[in-house]
Amino acid sequence: MKDSANYYQQRNIKNLDRIDELLQDLPYFCEDYLRGVETRTSTLTRLNYVYDLRIFFDFLSKKKYRGKAILDITLEDLEAVTDTDIEIFLSYLSNYRYGERRLSCDERAKARKLSTVRSLFKYFFNKGLIEVNQVSKVATPKLHEKEIIRLESDEVSSLLDTAEYGSGLSKHAIGYHNRTQIRDCAILTLFLGTGIRISELVGLNNESIDFSNNSFVVTRKGGNQAILYFSDEVGDALAAYLAQKEEDPKIPNEENALFLSLQYRRITVRAVENLVKKYAKIVTPLKKITPHKLRSTYGTALYRETGDIYIVADVLGHKDVNTTRKHYAAISEDHRRSVAGKVKLHRSDDE
Repeated sequence: MKDSANYYQQRNIKNLDRIDELLQDLPYFCEDYLRGVETRTSTLTRLNYVYDLRIFFDFLSKKKYRGKAILDITLEDLEAVTDTDIEIFLSYLSNYRYGERRLSCDERAKARKLSTVRSLFKYFFNKGLIEVNQVSKVATPKLHEKEIIRLESDEVSSLLDTAEYGSGLSKHAIGYHNRTQIRDCAILTLFLGTGIRISELVGLNNESIDFSNNSFVVTRKGGNQAILYFSDEVGDALAAYLAQKEEDPKIPNEENALFLSLQYRRITVRAVENLVKKYAKIVTPLKKITPHKLRSTYGTALYRETGDIYIVADVLGHKDVNTTRKHYAAISEDHRRSVAGKVKLHRSDDE
């Protein structure tokens, strides 16, 4: 798994380089905060913290301290931030300008930014570097349940057929389809047959697959590895793709990634997202289908088959079963429908 480790290592290095770049435009103490949370967060999480903090300190510069440069904001300024300031910040996020862009946050984006700001204040409060933490008084915005978008069984079949035969694709796309059809089918089948995350799929190597027991190794969030299993249907799609690769002399000997781009390099997350979107918009144009929605489709199907939320959580790699329950609670509608006629209001003559 050396090459797979290298992929994740390079991804982390890229995130760290980006964090270092962004920190140049933030107050000096933000670097201390990120160092303080380093042992319990991933590089991607910390990068997202930095993105959120850019917005927060830009707000303080414009609205709280009215023109004071972000780099000149001190811990004393941070200590002077009130709960009202944070409430104004959350309102500001509904419609704000950052640089040349006009942006807006929905309730979930607001909640995430508030969580980041809370974490920042809590860190310095616990360190004794600020004496008050007014942010803790601010309630998290109420999050309304989002409708879980997933494919129905007939849409799953149509999606795979579209990837196999290219029906509905533009003339331009058909030209590429002749070269990518087997690969695309393998990617979609793996998503729909295992619930793998897009980052896990992109990180797979040739030797990650073990056909002797239909299993493969993935690197989960946090860097832990797990063994997942796949059906014969998934195995057939993977075997067809690997067979095609073996016959392609253009693949560099040193390139060990499982899924390759047309440039014979490891396929990117963006390319996989575009691939899914390309086929899905033909099959179900009214649903915005992403790789994560394919993961939800698999989780739904597995729950319907097993009725065991803990199995679904384990296979999907959810650390908290409540995360799984939240995503697949909509399936309870099936159960409610199934028991609708169980209670009889009028007894028959035989009873």
